[in-house]
Amino acid sequence: MASNSDMKRTSGEIFDEKYRVVTVESQCLVIRGVRSGKVLTIVNPNPETPLTPADYPPGKLIALTDPSLAPLN
Repeated sequence: MASNSDMKRTSGEIFDEKYRVVTVESQCLVIRGVRSGKVLTIVNPNPETPLTPADYPPGKLIALTDPSLAPLN
């Protein structure tokens, strides 16, 4: 069983990496870590605003941001 510190370290590592877009569909984005090679699928939380290849062309380099660090409204 993973401890809280292990879980925090693992989730933090996600935000320390750069990713390349593998594929995009209206409701999901598949990306691959440049260093780790890990493949992640991100599900679009807002179906009214579809993801597009124009916004996320295959091969585009992106970074993820930690939503828990965003200022509260």
